[in-house]
Amino acid sequence: MGAADLYAWLMPAVRGELCNGFDAHVLASIVALGLTDAHERGCTPSETLGIGGVRLCGMIDEVFPALRTVFSKFETLAEPDMAEDETCLRDLLRRATAGVERDLLLADMVARRAMAPNHLWQDLGLRSRRELSWIMERYFEPLAMRNTADMKWKKFLFRMICRDEGYRLCSVPVCSECDDFDHCFGDETGESRMARVRNAQ
Repeated sequence: MGAADLYAWLMPAVRGELCNGFDAHVLASIVALGLTDAHERGCTPSETLGIGGVRLCGMIDEVFPALRTVFSKFETLAEPDMAEDETCLRDLLRRATAGVERDLLLADMVARRAMAPNHLWQDLGLRSRRELSWIMERYFEPLAMRNTADMKWKKFLFRMICRDEGYRLCSVPVCSECDDFDHCFGDETGESRMARVRNAQ
């Protein structure tokens, strides 16, 4: 079962009173692609989603309760190890949330998916960059308000880490002096990974 099929399986299981349509879409997209990546890489979902089994199953209980028994096999998965850059990104995102568990869970999953090689919106399983902007505005508003130049979200987040943590992933002090401007501000076009998986079948 591919990511698009997993997404289609998750969405009908949403408990509407606890999660609006966009929230459910975001969570289903991330979980579906994370499970698919775990299967393809031969690793556990905690490694591709950035959260342990207890937290994953807690989210399933709240948002997709009809599927709880299917996910129970993941409950014993430990929290994954994190590299320093992921830890810093997770902390940055968490500080921008309202502090409720679902927001923290999303922050942790976004941080892990940001370690993947594609545009962040693609590795979250979203349809477009605009959906990622909606996520940032809805859940991480203080950060979204700082991206006034509409920098690519992954580049923007790591630039914020550079400023917050005192280490540098970029040696240029201001973007206007950079010779690689389009790398951070160019189009984030491309095919959704959900669509890519479906087309490959």
